[in-house]
Amino acid sequence: MSRPLVAHIDMAAMQHNLSVVRKEAPRSSIWAVIKANGYGHGLERCARAFVDANGYALTEIESAVHLRDLGYKKPLLLLEGFFSEHELPIIAHYDLEFAVHSEEQIAMLESKVGAPRLKVHLKMNTGMNRLGFKPREYRAAYERLKSLQSVQSISLMTHMANAEMDAHSQLAVAEQMRRFEEGAKGMTESRSLSNSASLLLHPEVFSNAVRPGIMLYGGTPGSKTAEEFGLKPAMTLTSELIQILNIDRGEAIGYGSNFVAPYPMRIGVVACGYADGYPRSAPEGTPILVDGIKTRLVGRVSMDMITVDLTPIPEAHFGSSIVLWGDGLPIDEVAEAAGTVGYELMCALSMRPHIVER
Repeated sequence: MSRPLVAHIDMAAMQHNLSVVRKEAPRSSIWAVIKANGYGHGLERCARAFVDANGYALTEIESAVHLRDLGYKKPLLLLEGFFSEHELPIIAHYDLEFAVHSEEQIAMLESKVGAPRLKVHLKMNTGMNRLGFKPREYRAAYERLKSLQSVQSISLMTHMANAEMDAHSQLAVAEQMRRFEEGAKGMTESRSLSNSASLLLHPEVFSNAVRPGIMLYGGTPGSKTAEEFGLKPAMTLTSELIQILNIDRGEAIGYGSNFVAPYPMRIGVVACGYADGYPRSAPEGTPILVDGIKTRLVGRVSMDMITVDLTPIPEAHFGSSIVLWGDGLPIDEVAEAAGTVGYELMCALSMRPHIVER
């Protein structure tokens, strides 16, 4: 290892966060969401960390097949379902469960006469307006699936759009639940409703199965911090200072010269940039830890480096430790400063940082 940029993945923290899910939903089955390479934490690593979950939920059929080939026997749920009828034999062979959210998918299932018995999760669009059948269309879709010999079981699902927002938002959880109950009236199958935000902020919503994502990785979906929810950061991105320079008042830093020193400054150069997954959108003032002391980003993020203000850390030196996010610096705090969300920072981690599992 040469370049000192390391993503530390804390398996114990991930297991702890799963225990928080279990505490919040003691009567529910848990689908641990490990899509997008486990939110950047590594697919196989997440499968090991969340071995106590009831199943894994993801979007990529290739990843599901890979887990099966590795010997994982737990239920696997494809959250976006299938995209072509040619995938159905693969789904059946590897015993994958999948979402059904469109007329086209049902038509493909109807055309496969004599297909193996499949486990379906019928999705209702209760207002998010991405995938799913609207409440008034739901029963017809349900009845068509019930009539198919190829369908072994049906679960009912929806996705909360604003569970982290105020109860008086335009599309509150209560309104989505009202629409769900209306569309699923009389249906007694298992329900999969709650995501991380719903689990943490809306205990009144009962799901037979829950689908936690961001909370498993120590991020927060709401206004409270992850620590306040009892969650621990699973990813800590660290680096080192690779140069220290002194600049005079009026000197500029970085591409575009968009930061000009208002007084003589001591600046540190950090080995990390947007090619590593650090957000280029991060503005001056984005927090960063140098030897455990919080300071700020100055100058524009470049491909391989960022520059930080060492004014509050006179003892900083070549090789001083840097925390970009994680232990001591919540990823959501960095994301908020950069105008994004912790989800994106996790998922955007590139292949360049060294991965260390602990």
